[in-house]
Amino acid sequence: MRFYQILPAFAALAVASSTHELQARACTGTISSLSDVAAAVGCTTITINSFTVPAGETFTLALATGTTVNMAGDVTFGEKNWSGPLFMITGKQITFNGNGHTFNGNGPFYWDGQGLNGGVTKPDPMMHVEISGTWSNVKLLNSPARAYSVANTAALVMSDLTIDNSAGDAPNSQSGGKAAGHNTDGFDTSKNDLTIQNSVVMNQDDCLAINKGSNLLFTGNTCSGGHGISVGSISSSVTVSNVTITNNKVTNSMQALRIKTKASASSSTVSGITYSGNTASGITDFGVLIDQSYPSTLGTPGSGVKLSGVTFSGTNTITVNSGADRVAVNCGSGSCTGTWNWSGLKVSGGSAGPINFSGITGFTQ
Repeated sequence: MRFYQILPAFAALAVASSTHELQARACTGTISSLSDVAAAVGCTTITINSFTVPAGETFTLALATGTTVNMAGDVTFGEKNWSGPLFMITGKQITFNGNGHTFNGNGPFYWDGQGLNGGVTKPDPMMHVEISGTWSNVKLLNSPARAYSVANTAALVMSDLTIDNSAGDAPNSQSGGKAAGHNTDGFDTSKNDLTIQNSVVMNQDDCLAINKGSNLLFTGNTCSGGHGISVGSISSSVTVSNVTITNNKVTNSMQALRIKTKASASSSTVSGITYSGNTASGITDFGVLIDQSYPSTLGTPGSGVKLSGVTFSGTNTITVNSGADRVAVNCGSGSCTGTWNWSGLKVSGGSAGPINFSGITGFTQ
């Protein structure tokens, strides 16, 4: 899906953040409404109590370096058709602990089966996270469209999170019989040095979508109901490298593991993608899909994204449904290179899919 472009209005946050760094004190600020935010961010410890964010407003935290934030209650966002985001946080060396509390995006108000492709305007993303440090123990309920857009400024560990958009699986009066939730990506990432671990995503689109970045680890997570774990979609002039996807579980999804690059993209590279210890079941379309014809599926591939070093190590076990392809690889002319060791991949069920790259070793369908 599209990765989040920071709106010009948020450029002032960098200035505000610097001011807060100069003024922050060793005190505890409490937020029980948006009117409390300006005073609270002057402290290096912040407590968020239960409250409702007024419709059409962003809950913005521009934090001083080293701030600790603890949630002590749930935050609910008012309902309005606008572009969002609903929440935005910036800062360095931040410790954010949700303590199991919930950000509620009131997704059913917006869901119409079209997501970001039309229909009503939906706040997107629900949460824009632009911090280094840790983000943990947070629940997201019913995001209007994408849940997290992650643009960390330095190393960030996101752990023990829940994204629950499962209510969007059912149709509603606006969705024409389709699932009401759409484009409800779990994590869209676009920076370096990010770990996402021990989390649960229930949604109707990518569990993870890596748009660009290096040194990324996605481990110990559970994904269900969506499109699986994705590298991409990859646009022009971006780099993705050193990605490790390990010990995750994917269930009841369209794909288990996917790399998707845009047919029109140019001057981009994707390299060093390693899968290990992943399991998947109930896969309806493709166990593994590597496709350079996005947004088409197995269409005419482009050759502007150079793809190398895709490895399945250890044991990756995938079971697909009877109508699915086990593995499909659709590379552009000369754009997939090197030798890919897939000795750690086992896929059962369904049918053999098309593979047009001869550099895969250690695997047969």
